[in-house]
Amino acid sequence: MKIAISGGTGFIGQSLCTHLASKGHTIYVLTRSSKPSVQPNIEYIKWSADETVFPIPSIDAFINLGGESISSGRWTEKKKTQIIESRVFTTQGILRQLSALPKYPKTFINASAIGYYGTSLTHTFTEHDTRNGEDFLAATVMRWENEAKKAKDLGMRTVLTRFGIVLGEGGALPKMTLPYQFFAGGTLGSGQQWVSWVHIDDVSKMIAFALENEQIEGPLNITAPHPVRMKEFGKTIAKVLHKPHWIPAPSFALKLALGEMSTLVLEGQKVLPEKALHNGYVHSYDNLEKALTTILT
Repeated sequence: MKIAISGGTGFIGQSLCTHLASKGHTIYVLTRSSKPSVQPNIEYIKWSADETVFPIPSIDAFINLGGESISSGRWTEKKKTQIIESRVFTTQGILRQLSALPKYPKTFINASAIGYYGTSLTHTFTEHDTRNGEDFLAATVMRWENEAKKAKDLGMRTVLTRFGIVLGEGGALPKMTLPYQFFAGGTLGSGQQWVSWVHIDDVSKMIAFALENEQIEGPLNITAPHPVRMKEFGKTIAKVLHKPHWIPAPSFALKLALGEMSTLVLEGQKVLPEKALHNGYVHSYDNLEKALTTILT
């Protein structure tokens, strides 16, 4: 397949591009500045969502991973506006350009997040849960997905990939392991909040799985099948790193330090990848200790 990817130079994007290219697909990475490729089957193309003409005359699929980071900087009103607009306006621009092509891509895959579901200590969420949460992240995801769903109106099979906490050498994990490196790791908040995690390799493989299985459309939870509580998550990091798990970070301190962004670590949701499992996907990493060991050691 010929696949165009926005946001392909980020943490998830780099892994995904490498995986898809290894499977023989031709990858066009849309970036603000073109650059030579160092990998076969991957071409970098200068592109902006503000343009009127799509730079590639024909593609089979589009994967939209673009968006302002939600985990860098405090959530000021300006930052929250950037988080929303970077997702909504980019998606609008992509679909505007694709709609002008003589032939539309067959598949449109849009990155999203399990934040759609809101937070809960007791409920288990699957793709069957259609009611979104009421916090900032849930509202952001809902607006983003509402724009992405317009691809379906153009006749494209549309998949909304809702990512859990992605574990890899980038993303959130380095920040979560840093205190342990200084022998200061411990439980964040109450420790009862759920962590719906997924290994970066499974993220790439699950997106490829969605590309190659035409029966998959709509929401697709990109998580491992065994979420854990935050306390267990921290203890597993400590075990893998051979460090103590002993200095807790109380909720009030995290709220003071991070502001509203503290919800990323103080609250969570138990989300299962029901649709992927139902369609036969087999995770490479369904055990947290195994996943962390491959990354951290």
